[in-house]
Amino acid sequence: MARQKLFLLDAYALIYRAYYAFIKNPRVNSKGENTSAIFGFVNTLEEVLRKENPTHIAVAFDPPGPTFRHTEYEAYKAQREATPEDIKRSVPIIKKILEAYNIPVLEVEGFEADDVIGTLAKKVDKNEFDVYMMTPDKDYGQLVEEHVFIYKPKYGSNEFEVLDHDKVMEKYHLSHPGQVIDLLGLMGDTSDNIPGCPGVGPKTAEKLLKEYGSIENLIQNSHKLKGTLRTKIEENREQVLFSKFLATIKTDVPVEIDIENLKRKEINEVAIRELFENLEFRTLINRVLKNETQKTSDKQPIQGDLFSGFPDNTVKEEPAVHAELSGNFSTIHTTPHTYRLVETENELYELNTLLCAQQSVCFDTETTGIDPLTSDLVGLSFAYIEGEAFYVPISGKREEAQRQVEIFRPFFENAEIEKVGQNLKYDILTLRRYGILVKGRLFDTMIAHYLLNPELRHGMDYMAETYLKYKTIHIEELIGPKGKNQKSMRDVDKQVICDYAAEDADITLKLKNILEKEIRRNNFDYLFHEVESPLVYVLADMEWTGVRLDLKALAQLSEEFNAELQQIETEIIDMAGESFNVNSPKQIGEILFEKMRIIEKPKKTKTGQYSTSEEELQKLRFKHPIIEKILEQRGLKKLLGTYIDAFPLLVNPETGKVHTSFNQTVAATGRLSSTNPNLQNIPIRDERGKEMRRVFIPDEGCIFLSADYSQIELRIMAHLSEDRNMVEAFNRGLDIHAATAAKINHIPVEEATPEMRRQAKTANFGIIYGISVFGLSERLNIPRAEAKTLIDGYFATYPGVKRYMDESIAAAREKGYVETILGRKRFLADINSKNAVVRGYAERNAINAPIQGSAADIIKMAMVRIFNRLNKEGLQAKMILQVHDELNFNVPVNELEKVKKIVTEEMENACKLRVPLKTDCGAGGNWLEAH
Repeated sequence: MARQKLFLLDAYALIYRAYYAFIKNPRVNSKGENTSAIFGFVNTLEEVLRKENPTHIAVAFDPPGPTFRHTEYEAYKAQREATPEDIKRSVPIIKKILEAYNIPVLEVEGFEADDVIGTLAKKVDKNEFDVYMMTPDKDYGQLVEEHVFIYKPKYGSNEFEVLDHDKVMEKYHLSHPGQVIDLLGLMGDTSDNIPGCPGVGPKTAEKLLKEYGSIENLIQNSHKLKGTLRTKIEENREQVLFSKFLATIKTDVPVEIDIENLKRKEINEVAIRELFENLEFRTLINRVLKNETQKTSDKQPIQGDLFSGFPDNTVKEEPAVHAELSGNFSTIHTTPHTYRLVETENELYELNTLLCAQQSVCFDTETTGIDPLTSDLVGLSFAYIEGEAFYVPISGKREEAQRQVEIFRPFFENAEIEKVGQNLKYDILTLRRYGILVKGRLFDTMIAHYLLNPELRHGMDYMAETYLKYKTIHIEELIGPKGKNQKSMRDVDKQVICDYAAEDADITLKLKNILEKEIRRNNFDYLFHEVESPLVYVLADMEWTGVRLDLKALAQLSEEFNAELQQIETEIIDMAGESFNVNSPKQIGEILFEKMRIIEKPKKTKTGQYSTSEEELQKLRFKHPIIEKILEQRGLKKLLGTYIDAFPLLVNPETGKVHTSFNQTVAATGRLSSTNPNLQNIPIRDERGKEMRRVFIPDEGCIFLSADYSQIELRIMAHLSEDRNMVEAFNRGLDIHAATAAKINHIPVEEATPEMRRQAKTANFGIIYGISVFGLSERLNIPRAEAKTLIDGYFATYPGVKRYMDESIAAAREKGYVETILGRKRFLADINSKNAVVRGYAERNAINAPIQGSAADIIKMAMVRIFNRLNKEGLQAKMILQVHDELNFNVPVNELEKVKKIVTEEMENACKLRVPLKTDCGAGGNWLEAH
């Protein structure tokens, strides 16, 4: 008989893990509810059900109120922060979801989930069952025995680690799993506030248990110990025994469970669908319920002759082929509509005439791929009245396609007609391949939604479901999954594409009519119509133009850097004194913390490995030269893999250039990001990173121009805080870092040393990002007392900055959001959280988001102004890159002085502040020379 699998899940451990996994980018639905914990928990549950297919399952929760441990020890878990409010709100919903899954919830008053799981794990008949205790907590190691395992989620991934008897002993260096209790009793457990024995850490505890076996035997033989260790054990005898009591998981909880009640059952699909729809878990609905319902249509015959010249059969009933092609689609709730297929040349001309008579028209492109610079048109769809839309199939033959598109040039290039769409930059670039330059005011629903809800998703399907209660599908799904059997868009029946493409245009128009009112109501008119919308044209032109790379220089860099990488890795191995895999974090941890003992108490990850992340190693870089070398090796390896060796593969074969994609609706701060490749993250602080800029070159006969704002975020801080000293320093044109150093140290500016200026610079930039005393001491490698003195001195120098920070947090607590100079909002749902970690993250955003967001707004305004000036004055120069506070241009040599003047004027006058905006400009034969 096959063995059965019982899975027992520690609910709160998994819920907390899920919640904090999304802490920097929380999942928030259209109702403003943080669903991170619920989504993460359900995803984890689904992974277990799919991968392990348990025969029996239950989920254990800690009960409300104190447990027996709290009764015995008032300080038990007392140090823990208050449960985040979003978790409190999530737990009842998670319990409802488990009820819909028909999975039992276990909860016993007075006992923790650990105790309930421990009791069941011991009670179950091991002749029939393998028991898997699913938790990230190490305490459960004490319960492991034959047929009882820990099923531990791996940190930062969807993978799991199964710990059996041998692995627990290996992991904690013990002779049997039961010693986990003694280990915790000696070393304590900060997460549960179990005191342990002062001065006894993991290594000492392991050593003592290896020699004495248990805490009781150790205490009986404490006279054999020497020095301070003997004193510690003997003086804390009662505390150590009590700590062992607190760490012991009960296995005799009064819980009677019939194993049959834990048997896996069929899920309640109706209840799950309702819960997931309310939570807006659309992808989970499809995954969990394996949707096989079809998209339905309730298209109506044409009522009246709304479009003269169209034959009666141009709008058809749903064709039979649709049912064959549209399997696995969700039902869509639609209203009566008229979608028309437009095919003949006469019909195309008539449609163009109709479009040219409108003030505002929504349009969309269907293409053969996802890259607008290499994809061909399959069709065009248009809508200007809700419930009505037109679809024009475009020929696969280039010449014929060009003739068809040309018919609509008068519409597309009419600057008086507003163009509406979803992700219009894509459509603008697609049409440019056909020689069409779209003109006119733009209304992009994706950007409108981004302004209104920067933290949410901005896809059309999400918005349609949220605002219109539609469940849409992407037309690309008609061609099926990727693979050799994938259809081409041209293989799909034209009427089928018409149904979907026209519907997209119709839905987008409906969304526009809703979002337009919201934009007005939230006072986003200027930001949307004068900054974000015109920027679409700017970014489209930048992407179209692309950036030229010196491939020979790139190949040479690759050769040089690979040779350097080998040399650095050899040096690391020599410093370590033995051969090991330098690319293995596990082996690096063992070398640094076991062999070399760089520090006494190294930090570990949740998987039990030594933490060797860049953040951790940066803190230790002064401890030993090997740390600096490891950081150097990692930086160089990333430079090679991400950029140097990857760039040649990204060159467009048609243009010979790299065409990055600028993303306008990703960063909640308002900043642009870039992908394929990401040019925003090219390292520039070290010499090798700077060398990367050498490979970016201008076109033949042109020069590379680079212009960046000088200390824009500090200037914005001076403007927002109105601090008299900071405003004065900028208005007098002083070196702000030297001025800060002089003020803090009470000396004249000219007496500020380079070291004082370095510290002041770190403070200037660190403090606006909410750096702590600990963080500043780590950054500057100075004692915390000195860091505190520096921060106190900074706030004494710039009292307006401290006032601004306090007022920003207070305003955010009251309104739930902060604003940039132009009124861009950053919503901070956790600003009033009782949990200090969660609240602290929101408070730092309350201080920094208006600064970073205002900087983003200002450079966007500058980009629009420069783009318009270059076009108006008929110049050939092109803006080609934007990297945070920097703009880069490809400029014909004879235009250089004129373009430099335009760029400087427009950047410095983009926004009026209490202090001047300053721009540094440079030109050269490549980006490095220019910058």
